[in-house]
Order: sequence, then C-alpha cells, then structure tokens
Amino acid sequence: MTDPRLAGTEIADSVLDLIGNTPLVRMKRISELEDIECVLALKAESSNPGGSAKDRPALEMILAAERDGLLEPGGTIVEPTSGNTGVGLAIVAAQRGYKCVFVMTDKVAPEKISLLKAYGAEVIVCPVAVEPDDPESYYSVAERLTDELGAFRPNQYHNPHNPEAHVLTTGPELWEQTAGRITHFVAGAGTCGTITGVARYLKSKNPDIKIIAADPEGSVFSGGSGRPYLV
Repeated sequence: MTDPRLAGTEIADSVLDLIGNTPLVRMKRISELEDIECVLALKAESSNPGGSAKDRPALEMILAAERDGLLEPGGTIVEPTSGNTGVGLAIVAAQRGYKCVFVMTDKVAPEKISLLKAYGAEVIVCPVAVEPDDPESYYSVAERLTDELGAFRPNQYHNPHNPEAHVLTTGPELWEQTAGRITHFVAGAGTCGTITGVARYLKSKNPDIKIIAADPEGSVFSGGSGRPYLV
C-alpha cells in the first residue's frame, strides 16, 4: 500500500515504480547522416533502474510467480544468467524480500559478477568448456540448486511472462508516445521477449506495422552454429 504521505507528490514509493514509462527520443543526427526520411526515435530503456529493458520482464516474472503461488515470502530465486535480466531480477528480489542465486560461466567479466553481488545476489561460477548436460555446466547446476533449495526459477527463455511484460508495458507506451503513427519497430533478439511482446501489442493495433530483428551475422538466428564466446 502506498504511503498516504506521498499523495500529491512525485516521490516514487519504490524503485520498482520507476520501471517502464521510458522516454522516446528523436535521433535527428542519425536520420540526417543516413538520409532517413522518416522520424527515427530511440526508446531510452537505459532509464530503467537496472539500466535496460530487462527490468520489465524481471518484475513481471516475479509478480506472476507470486500470483501463481510459485514464490513464497522470503523465498529464493535461481537463474542461470549473467546479463541484464540478472540485474533486473536482483533489483526486484531485493525490493520484495527474496534471495537471488545466479549461476554463470567463467567467461563472465568480473565487473558483471561484482555488480550482481552489489545488488545482494549470490553468484556461482561454473566452467564454460563442458557440454550442456554435464553436471558442472551452469544449466545443470542451476537445475540442481532449484531442486535442492526449493527455489523458483524464472527460466526466462521459456517463461511466457517475459514477452507478456512488453505486451503490458513497452508496446502500449510506444503506441501512445507515437500517437499511433509508428510504422516500424526494430529490436535486438536474445530471448526474443522484447521483440515478441512489442510485436504482439503493436500488431493488435495495426497489422501493417513492420517488426524487424537486428542480429549480428554468424548468430544462430542467421544460420550460425552455437559455440563458446568469441570475445
């Protein structure tokens, strides 16, 4: 319940209230350099508390788990991740009183590990040079910890509340911010939660809107094969 003393102010009751409603900024200089005739705009998702769009699904996945009885007060969240979803989950978990355990490979930069720990998460590092079904792989370790701890695993790649977060928030924001005149939406493709969720909403408003996934050459989406990180 919101503190009544905040009524009429612009003070957020929680950092979680700052997730979403990010600004849309015109990229005028790029449009001029590339001779782009349409209005090119950037959704500034870095304005989210965790610095990325991943805060949105992190919040929605945890709220959905609470609603479905999959996450009890004081419970533990386990997820194999080293990216922005981990940051989002750590922030939401800290605000809602959960413990977070992230499992990742030894390829992850120390700075990422330090950041997740700074948000109060526990980090377990596993070798990258093993098969996915090896007991020491980070996926296997995450599964084992989930069972041992009786934890909730968001499983972001398969959780329907990942794209649903963008159906509920990002899509409507883009539609309203462009007064319904948006013609194209471009996004990167990782879990595909952002592009899928936004596409579902925008297509429901206007089926003619074009959805474009930006992905590097050599990725599994463009015909490449899975392999260890090259960086």
